Amino acid sequence: MVLFRNQFANVVEWEEFRDDMIFWKWSNREIKKGSKLIIRSGQDAIFVHNGKIEGIFEDEGEYSIDSQIIPFLSTLKGFKFGFNSGMRVEVLFVNTKEFTVKWGTQNPVLIPTPQLPGGMPIRANGTFNFKVNDYVTLIDQIAGIKDSYLVEDVKIRITSVLDQLLMKWISREGKDMFNLQANAYDIASGIREDLDMQVMDNGITITGFHVMSFNYPQEIQAMITKTASHEMIGNLQKYQQVSMTDAMASGNVKGGGAAADMAGMMMGMNIAGEMMKQMNPGQKSPSEPAAAPAAPAEGKQKPKFCPNCGEKNEGANFCPNCGQKLG
Repeated sequence: MVLFRNQFANVVEWEEFRDDMIFWKWSNREIKKGSKLIIRSGQDAIFVHNGKIEGIFEDEGEYSIDSQIIPFLSTLKGFKFGFNSGMRVEVLFVNTKEFTVKWGTQNPVLIPTPQLPGGMPIRANGTFNFKVNDYVTLIDQIAGIKDSYLVEDVKIRITSVLDQLLMKWISREGKDMFNLQANAYDIASGIREDLDMQVMDNGITITGFHVMSFNYPQEIQAMITKTASHEMIGNLQKYQQVSMTDAMASGNVKGGGAAADMAGMMMGMNIAGEMMKQMNPGQKSPSEPAAAPAAPAEGKQKPKFCPNCGEKNEGANFCPNCGQKLG
């Protein structure tokens, strides 16, 4: 029985397949006569002998190694299985799918800006996509020393340089620090190109990079929100009026009771009046006082007292006491 032990055929397949595994190496075993190679959907099988690629097989299915695989290997096509011998090669199984990875800044990235001498602290998050595109480089740089390679390994390398790239592309060309989302596409495109250069020496290419959102500190976000609300209302003495409205809504107006209610009513009338004037130029605000009646023409109204003797006048043209003309 010992003489025939090594003749048992084996199955060459990805035994430890995981969705987050980029490649897995079948190694340190002899392939016997009658052995089978199984390639599943989304996998490529690469035969490696003495560190050199012998053949790449991409079509899924089950193959006989001695009749369907060996004849196509570059330097092993003349190999003959002996009675008690096998063929020792490594088979690298590569996941051919495009991987999608979520990313997020671990710490705020300080973006230089004139408004804040210490820099604007910004967080960001999104996704990036990558896939294997160069098997020769992958084997030379990674598979030669590793038996497997995970998506997490690529993510660690990407995030190690991501903060610097965010700072570079946000600061470039004077991007608006308070409206970064409007420039998210341009920022992401620049970062994708730089990241591709970072990982191409591992046989990997970055196929996509996306910024889902930029996040400001709470105080900065509150300022941006308030500024936007002011612009929506228009220039209605906007800061004072809206700030007073915010204070009343939050209960920060002192006095309360009827006084606060009256102030609120007057505030509402003033804002409504200003809006009406913007929509209908020339129309008076409801809070504006009515014009006073015109005074009678000068000289027609008679004095109530005589300017000469002080006698009370009842509307006569001459003073009844001294005869002074009053009209």
